Amino acid sequence: VQLVESGGGLVQAGGSLRLSCATSGSLIHIFKVTWYRQAPGKQREVVASITTTGRENYAGFLRGRFTVSRDNGKNTVFLQMNNLKPEDTAVYFCNAALGTRDFWGQGTQVTVSS
Repeated sequence: VQLVESGGGLVQAGGSLRLSCATSGSLIHIFKVTWYRQAPGKQREVVASITTTGRENYAGFLRGRFTVSRDNGKNTVFLQMNNLKPEDTAVYFCNAALGTRDFWGQGTQVTVSS
């Protein structure tokens, strides 16, 4: 399974971005998908996840600013990020997990300027 993230970029504080995590085949519906991020010099951390049944879970620090969703017909999981802050600057990765197997994308850079 190949995962490809896109949608990152440079945005001013308070702006929005929508990240996409697309799969190479029609398999996204069988995976729990989790978004992670890693800022320079910091450990990778969980941002949000969505199960195969659409249940969402978010890191506490987000305070409602991000929304994860999935469109199985498009084999894509999205991360809508609103009211972005400079501390959201990081490389964002998606991970697709099924049982003991998991797959990672290459990441997409998000930079938020103050």
